[in-house]
Amino acid sequence: MTGILVAAGLSLLVSLLIMPLVIRLLFRLKFGQEVRDDGPEGHKTKQGTPTMGGIVIIVGAIIGYFASHLVLMTRPTVSGLLVMFLFVGMGTVGFLDDFIKIYKRRSLGLRSGAKMLGQTVIGAGFAVGVTQFPNGYGYTPASPQLSFLRDFGPPLLLIVFVAWALFLIVGFSNAVNLTDGLDGLATGAMILSLVAYVIIGNWQLRQSCVAYLAPSCYPVRDPLDLAVVAAACLGGCIGFLWYNAPPAKIFMGDTGSLALGGLIVGLAITTRTQLLLLVIGGLFVLITMSVMVQISSFRLTGKRIFRMAPIQHHFELKGWAETTIVIRFWIIQGLMVGVGIGLFYLEWMPR
Repeated sequence: MTGILVAAGLSLLVSLLIMPLVIRLLFRLKFGQEVRDDGPEGHKTKQGTPTMGGIVIIVGAIIGYFASHLVLMTRPTVSGLLVMFLFVGMGTVGFLDDFIKIYKRRSLGLRSGAKMLGQTVIGAGFAVGVTQFPNGYGYTPASPQLSFLRDFGPPLLLIVFVAWALFLIVGFSNAVNLTDGLDGLATGAMILSLVAYVIIGNWQLRQSCVAYLAPSCYPVRDPLDLAVVAAACLGGCIGFLWYNAPPAKIFMGDTGSLALGGLIVGLAITTRTQLLLLVIGGLFVLITMSVMVQISSFRLTGKRIFRMAPIQHHFELKGWAETTIVIRFWIIQGLMVGVGIGLFYLEWMPR
């Protein structure tokens, strides 16, 4: 528990302290957001707001995670390092995307093929890695199985498991990217998801099969360190939200959204809660579905269901205030996270 608190606290402190410096630096370099011409009219006032703020979340999380191990004189685990690899790797792809947008002064960065290639290389490396490195009890960071509240079904072929992991990684990294359209929306929703994974990791530690064998124990390799990873990223997100809250002084950009999307998938895979992520990350799923419904409707019927997709912009065009949308969507995400944690706990309870 001490490691969780140290990681979250240090990450929060780093994020709060260096964010003003980063904002001033990005202003000086003119690394501002390029706003789409076809976006809501109110977004034009956000033109030039510094972006790439996800760098601070990543730096804060890295410092918080490794400093917590240094303070407690413990070694980082393979599970924790692999999730951090996915987090930083996806953030690097996002950074390149943001940099090209800013350098070429356009709303589109990396070409879709190059972006997908970067996500695939990082994601495949993670997916293969989590099936390796067994500990003394034979537990690897993840198993090549599907999971909901724990693993179920037969093991998948490695290539099938890698493809499944890539689907989740690419899907959720882009889902967080779609959610990051209003000040504080994606950051607040991600904070709630990370709280869930701190709780899940801590609970799995207390009910670990390493401590005692029981029908309801969890064969998770490094549950405590996964909770530390989630806590480190949680602290970074809270510090970032202080400056990203409406009216935002900085945006996370693809640097942050791709990193955080990859992060929660990494936590879901290593805690054996892959399909539960659809509930814990429910807001990201709903927003992505709104885009899919909009595109499908237009292609099939020539008509749009929403005034604009993702759905948060639909409510903007209906006249809802930005802060009203953000807070109400946070409430939806909070309810989804509550349902997810409730399902996780109820499944464990002896019958």
